[in-house]
Amino acid sequence: MNLSFMLRLLPVLASFFLLSGCLNVTVQPIEVKVHATLDVNVKVDRALDDFFGDLDRKSATIATPPAKS
Repeated sequence: MNLSFMLRLLPVLASFFLLSGCLNVTVQPIEVKVHATLDVNVKVDRALDDFFGDLDRKSATIATPPAKS
């Protein structure tokens, strides 16, 4: 590079660096929405547990007939 090109480039670079200090950049937060989905099998499994849980609690003790002698 020759000297005349560098002397013309120097004020451009100096003004760029001086003006770049005056810039103000603001960043807005990004809103992310998360949707959770329940699997249908989990809902059915819970419903069956509730239904058969009542039956299991009723039959916790088995009534046996008295032994014949």
